[in-house]
Amino acid sequence: MKATKARDALLAGVRGFALTLISMVGSVTLFTLAVTSIALIPVGLGVFTTPLIIERVRVHADYRRELAARWCDMPIPSAYRPVPRRPGLVGWVERCTALLRDPATWHDLRWMLVDMNAGFVTAILPPTLLLYIVYGWVLALGVWRPIADAGGDWFLFIHIISQQSAYQAAALGTALFVLGMFVNPALLRGHFQLTRSLLTPSREAQLEQRVDRLTETRHDALDTSAAELRRIERDLHDGAQARLVAMGMNLGTIEALVEKDPAKAKQLLAMARESSAEALTELRDLVRGIHPPVLAERGLADAVRALALRLPVPTEVSVELPERARAEAPVESAAYFAVSEVLTNAVKHASADSIWVDLTHEGGALRISVGDNGKGGARAGAGTGLSGVERRLGTFDGILAVSSPAGGPTLVTMEIPCELS
Repeated sequence: MKATKARDALLAGVRGFALTLISMVGSVTLFTLAVTSIALIPVGLGVFTTPLIIERVRVHADYRRELAARWCDMPIPSAYRPVPRRPGLVGWVERCTALLRDPATWHDLRWMLVDMNAGFVTAILPPTLLLYIVYGWVLALGVWRPIADAGGDWFLFIHIISQQSAYQAAALGTALFVLGMFVNPALLRGHFQLTRSLLTPSREAQLEQRVDRLTETRHDALDTSAAELRRIERDLHDGAQARLVAMGMNLGTIEALVEKDPAKAKQLLAMARESSAEALTELRDLVRGIHPPVLAERGLADAVRALALRLPVPTEVSVELPERARAEAPVESAAYFAVSEVLTNAVKHASADSIWVDLTHEGGALRISVGDNGKGGARAGAGTGLSGVERRLGTFDGILAVSSPAGGPTLVTMEIPCELS
């Protein structure tokens, strides 16, 4: 435990030093460029430079958000409005206007102004507490002499003019080091709390972003529903309907042959019976594709287990859901078909010999992880099957995250906000 705390304190010092450099170089430079560029808009030059600089500011702010989530497990949301991308002079004017009208732009500028002052102080404290011990003992080991000959120097509040004062500096440096062992992680977290307080968008901006997302996912849901209806219609027309029509024609022929050629009529009856069985099988398969009976009767966990048993690749399913607790039927259906699509992709493209599925519910969200030990390279977008999964989850305000480096392994994580009953 003590070793872990010491490691965390030292790591916080290193990270604080990195944040100090980022604050001084990134925030100071970008804030100066942004203010200068905005001031040049009236003379025309700023119209072309401001979009480029503001977009770089957003990259800088997003990187700080990433560090907050990675180093302190402190997610910081963003709510940037879409930026038009028309070419030509009109396009540059539109981009500049859109960026300046976005409240998030001014939040970023305000944050950078604070970051290069208070943010710099909160970032420099962790490494400072650790490094003062080095300076203190260097003074105590003899470096105080040339300093004293030159009139002395100050080690915080200690005036270095003798061996005794140098020992006092070493003792103070050691005390600061011990203090840093206890407070450095909290200081680093305080830096990111300051960042979060300034970068978090207003409630109105978050609601606006949520409305835009829900509008987009609603359109996707309508498109998906229309495509699903066309698929069902096509499957009925090409499958069961064609067999039922053929069976009806056979029955008409049997009716004409039943007295003239009983043997032929019996043969056609056998064919009609076979056609009816095949039509019934196709209808059952179609119904399973719309809503699997095992999902309706036994819930998502058993439906995913049944899905895994039918795969040609060994698949392990781990479920940590409250017993007999279930999500709403539309959520279960979306989750089931999302898992089905991801598993199908893994079997087809991953060249994996092992697949695993984890189902949990925590923090008011259903969380599903699907992993494999295949060759990797999976990604959402570009019209892949994962894009369809992302759209399906988006209907319920869910999210999809893919980690699939070249060479594997692949991990697809899905979350859908929901309550179990």
